[in-house]
Amino acid sequence: MEEDVQLHSRAEKLDMMAAAVPVFSRQISVSEFSCHCCYDILINPTTLNCGHSFCRHCLALWWTSSKKNECPECREKWEGFPKVNILLRDAIEKLFPDAIEQRKDDIQQNSDVSRSLTAFQKYGNDQMSAAPNARRINPRGGGFFSGVLTALTCVAVVLLGYHWSSREQEDDLLVHKPVSRWSAEEVIHWLGQLGPWASLYRERFLLERVNGRLLLTLTDEDFARAPYDIENSSHRKAIMMELDRVKTLGVKPPQNLWEYKAVHPGKSLFLLYALKSSPRLTILYLYLFDYTELFLPFIHTICPKQEEEELEDILAKLLDLKEPAWKQWREFLVKYSFLPYQLIAEFAWDWLEVHYWTSRFIIVNAMLLSVLELFSFWRLWSRRELKTIPHRMWSHFWKVSTQGLLVAIFWPLIPQFVCNCLFYWALYFNPIINIDLVVKEVRRLETQVL
Repeated sequence: MEEDVQLHSRAEKLDMMAAAVPVFSRQISVSEFSCHCCYDILINPTTLNCGHSFCRHCLALWWTSSKKNECPECREKWEGFPKVNILLRDAIEKLFPDAIEQRKDDIQQNSDVSRSLTAFQKYGNDQMSAAPNARRINPRGGGFFSGVLTALTCVAVVLLGYHWSSREQEDDLLVHKPVSRWSAEEVIHWLGQLGPWASLYRERFLLERVNGRLLLTLTDEDFARAPYDIENSSHRKAIMMELDRVKTLGVKPPQNLWEYKAVHPGKSLFLLYALKSSPRLTILYLYLFDYTELFLPFIHTICPKQEEEELEDILAKLLDLKEPAWKQWREFLVKYSFLPYQLIAEFAWDWLEVHYWTSRFIIVNAMLLSVLELFSFWRLWSRRELKTIPHRMWSHFWKVSTQGLLVAIFWPLIPQFVCNCLFYWALYFNPIINIDLVVKEVRRLETQVL
């Protein structure tokens, strides 16, 4: 109803202007309806936000040559995509029909104008197809969801400040401190990290005041006899295995995320970003170049040999350097092919007792990334672009490899403070960003369905 009223009022205005032509024909001239570019009569006049009007082809030629969304006259940027001023166009066609026909014939003979108009209209179609989705996703630019994101960001900032304020913890010192210089309290701390079962022998080590030098001299027979009296052979085996690693390295090996980051800052940052952007390639990298140190503990954690082994502590899985069984490989390959982020989530799940909040951030982020990956495949399937997957995979492989090479080259030049900021950003802030991306994908899908 409103559109009919608008069309009727516009028709009345045109009729009034046409009727006034005979009376005011001497006062109206072509110059009053001229383009600000070519200074000739307007053809398909397009009025910008600033109020200047141009021929449609003049504006297209300007945009093609400059690639700028701004007025050719005053250089003010326009908003959205300029449309033809229908009221002004109809008025000019009624007032100057002969001049309009002559100009249209001249323009049609110019091939540059046709190409520019086609490119300009294609750009406008792309803009208009993206604009409705953007308005549908966030019509008011805020609301409840923005408040949730703000709250989650505040939580992440608090956690970030907590970890930065606790960098002088004993954990970080032991991974750099030689074993021979460990105090009795540090030996107890090392023993406690072997597992809950190690608390049974805490008092015995305290009574003997075992420091680092004495720890290096102890053998399996010493642990079996008084005053230690460790009768459980499995416990003695676990202590000796970890003690051998300490003797080999000369320091305490990293046993949690923060210790590993302290020892391997570059690799931890690389793995954090690589697993997010390309989990399959990153896990393949671990298999090829870090098989014993990282890949074996990873696969034994996410794909244990037997169900009863799921009750073991995380350190036992990290120390398990045996070759995986076929059942483990089969389970691993299925998840690796279809749900690679689930592997990361399962690995973080086993570290919940060690990293309460950090593991939860990693699990949530893995779930969100899995959803985004599923949306990507759905988009390719709906557009019938599944044939482009090999090409996309190769482009992605080349991009990731190039970025990894550049990081390896410029790594010594990057300040440690910048690396820490990137590390904590990827760990705590990326999940918050991915929540926003998932919501946008869901709403875009709803828009397509409707």
